[in-house]
Amino acid sequence: MINIFKDLPKKTTFGVLLFCMIFMAKQSSAQKQLNSYIQQGLVSNESIKEQEFLLKRSIYALQEAKSMFLPSVTFSTTYTKADGGRTIDFPTGDLFNAAYATLNQLTGSNSFPQLQNQSILLNPDNFYDAKFRTSLPILNAELVYNKRIKSQQVDIQKAEVLMYKRELVKEIKTAYYNYLKATNAIRIYQSFLKLLEEGERVNQSLFNNNKINRTAVIRSQNEVSKINASLIAAQKTEEAARYYFNFLLNRPLTDTILTDDVPSLPAQDNLLIGDVSSREELAKLEIAKGINQNLTGLAKSYLIPKIGTSLDLGSQGFDWKFNDKSRYYLLGVSLEWNLFSSGRNNYKIRQSIASEQATSAQTDHVAQQLLTELNVRRANLQSAVAQYKAAQSQLKTSQTYYNDMTKLYKEGMAIYIELLDAQNQWVDAQLQSNIALFDTWVSFTAIERANASFNLQ
Repeated sequence: MINIFKDLPKKTTFGVLLFCMIFMAKQSSAQKQLNSYIQQGLVSNESIKEQEFLLKRSIYALQEAKSMFLPSVTFSTTYTKADGGRTIDFPTGDLFNAAYATLNQLTGSNSFPQLQNQSILLNPDNFYDAKFRTSLPILNAELVYNKRIKSQQVDIQKAEVLMYKRELVKEIKTAYYNYLKATNAIRIYQSFLKLLEEGERVNQSLFNNNKINRTAVIRSQNEVSKINASLIAAQKTEEAARYYFNFLLNRPLTDTILTDDVPSLPAQDNLLIGDVSSREELAKLEIAKGINQNLTGLAKSYLIPKIGTSLDLGSQGFDWKFNDKSRYYLLGVSLEWNLFSSGRNNYKIRQSIASEQATSAQTDHVAQQLLTELNVRRANLQSAVAQYKAAQSQLKTSQTYYNDMTKLYKEGMAIYIELLDAQNQWVDAQLQSNIALFDTWVSFTAIERANASFNLQ
């Protein structure tokens, strides 16, 4: 039996063994680079920006609701030019001319002129009215409930922003681990490819010297071709993972991704967190329940009268005259009380109560859904950990089998096909261990999302 390993570069064999040892070793270094990427994503992601803009809109709406309790000042003016229309006839001449004529005879003068009957136009002609009006609500229950609702809508939008951030963190971490999974697979294929290419070279040389038959050469060539195809597929997977990761961070899709050393298994502490009370979805529903309560109060606010006050400071007169006679002020207090509306207010109250009851039922249902999701995620993590441990055991077994087969091949007690089979089992075990490792981290990330345990601060 021919020993092909005597011609293999020692660096190649040592590199494969070293990678396997590193891959199997437990790493404890912190994932600082991943945390940095998460912070970048929270700052630059377009969906988060959109939600923060909506939060600003809700805050401005709350400020608007608060401003309704403050005085408002408006300026208004009107100018009227009129001709025709209704008139009031005033018989000035008929009333005074006879008396004036008698007075002129008695005084021997013309001091008392003759008057014409007057026709006064009701529409004011060449008349203006300019004023500043200051108004202030004194009692208005609708404004009170409106401010409360706007404040709760701000809280809902804050919860919405946190929910988007949590989902983004999950997506970033999942994409990051998928990228690491692909890059590790590429390194495994590249290391194995070097080993196969060197084996093909040695087999070809031995065949040219008539020391082995063509079978070993053909099998070597087939294995090289197969691993090349697998390597290309892994590179495309890595490329797609890099594109998606950079998309989440709003970066150019082809940017390089810096990576950390990943510990062999995530900490299992999150498995102990078995409640979903921190989920923003439940917080939103609780706030929505409060909004419905305030909507019910708003519907009932018709029972309370509205009281307001206003003050007008202005001037009015003809021919744009402005003097002591034209200036005026007008102070008023208004009261409005809805006494009868054919049952419309009662229907509004019933609608609000029904919405409140529906939200309560939805809260209970969503809480059960989220708890079920958490339990499923915990089971998935436990399964992934079990798969990883099994893959580690398989990796150890296949490596031992590969080492034993290498010794037998060197001693001429095994054929090349048997050695190649041992190599394939070893590489497959490395790939399965790589997949199982990062599947545990993806499952761990899903649990962080399910129980809202990731610290967003």
